[in-house]
Amino acid sequence: MAGVTFRGGDAEIRAAKAETDDVCGGERFGRCRPASARQQGRVGLSHSVNPPRGRGQPAAPCLPEFSLTDTAPISDLLDSVRSCAICADLPLGSRPILQVDPAARLLIVGQAPGRITHSKGIPFDDPSGDRLRAWLGVGRETFYDASKVAILPMGFCFPGSGKSGDLPPRSECAAAWRQRLLDALSSVELTLIIGRYAIDWHLPAYAGRSVTEAVRSWAQVWPSHVMLPHPSPRNNRWLKSNPWFEDDVLPILRNRVRELV
Repeated sequence: MAGVTFRGGDAEIRAAKAETDDVCGGERFGRCRPASARQQGRVGLSHSVNPPRGRGQPAAPCLPEFSLTDTAPISDLLDSVRSCAICADLPLGSRPILQVDPAARLLIVGQAPGRITHSKGIPFDDPSGDRLRAWLGVGRETFYDASKVAILPMGFCFPGSGKSGDLPPRSECAAAWRQRLLDALSSVELTLIIGRYAIDWHLPAYAGRSVTEAVRSWAQVWPSHVMLPHPSPRNNRWLKSNPWFEDDVLPILRNRVRELV
């Protein structure tokens, strides 16, 4: 594992906070509108379903009044996340979708919700999720048990569509929330990192490498992390071209997941 850097630590938390201050207070994204998170209603730790909120409705401040050493309940942080509207120009409005509980031992890091996920409010409730659960060897009941599995995409809201698919996750989301949520997930023993943007943030040493090259290097970060291709049906050709992934990686991954959940 030598030479591999994982994101985290006080210095990077301070850097993320500084980046968020720039994003929230700068002209590019506009300033956030203060409102109490509790005005939006408290959401339980195990919920991944969130009511959609359109433009013009109250939003939480970009950075709630938490210090880097704050011990405020995770529920307060989630209240703020779920009422966030830092990105005022999202095409379908803000609807943060995540699944968090400090007891979770398995963390799944994806890209950002798609249009269907935004509509349903449930992460991975689609063919990609079916394949991911098959890869892990778990059913829906276990997968959606937040005390066992945390789901923390790089962007919590649907970013919109481009010419060749969904747009990348919005960067201001990770800058505002990611490190504090990861700090709250103190029981995580294995992080599944899915896709280019997640790999670049969580494993900077692999930034710039192809997803195939990164996934092939899975043993270098095992057993605390593992990099995966996206389970989308669009990757069927990749899976056929790289049979080693299903033959060599998945059996070991399933055994590890079985130990954790």
